[in-house]
Amino acid sequence: MTGTTEARRSVLGKNPLQVLFRTSGGRFLLFSAVVIGAIGGYLLGLDLAYQDIAATKQLIRQLQAETQKFKKQIIDQNAVQVALQDKLKLAQAALNQIMPSKDTYNITPNQSLIVADGRLTIGLIGSPTNEGVNININGKQFSAASGDVIHAALDPSTTCQVGVQSFDMFKAVLRASCAAAKPQ
Repeated sequence: MTGTTEARRSVLGKNPLQVLFRTSGGRFLLFSAVVIGAIGGYLLGLDLAYQDIAATKQLIRQLQAETQKFKKQIIDQNAVQVALQDKLKLAQAALNQIMPSKDTYNITPNQSLIVADGRLTIGLIGSPTNEGVNININGKQFSAASGDVIHAALDPSTTCQVGVQSFDMFKAVLRASCAAAKPQ
């Protein structure tokens, strides 16, 4: 009995981990705990990675849906832009028909326009004839043919010119401009 008591005293006085490592059953138990911990950590890591991948896939599906929505909006906006550009071209063509270029005016019979920054009123009296047109410039009547230029002095400091570019029985194309008179 004394040998067993001494063995117990020597075992009890030592570190329990040292005792566990010295026995083969203790070493197996420790190795098993490490392996089980590693497997558990691996499985936990796989689960977290799977959750991250699933969340990423969900986000990709949402972004793809938003991308499709934005692509459709861009297509719709491009269609609206093309329609607006066509309307602008039509409006510009109509405006060019009324006023083809700077200081050039299409005037229909019995129509008058205020031109040259409001300094001059020109009008077409009746329909143009084969010989020419009758033009009213600030209350004075003139007859002119294609290519004629009529000079009108508004006041001593301003002179205006009205030129007949062309005419037909529906309209006359006139060019009007005013400038400061040349000093003499």
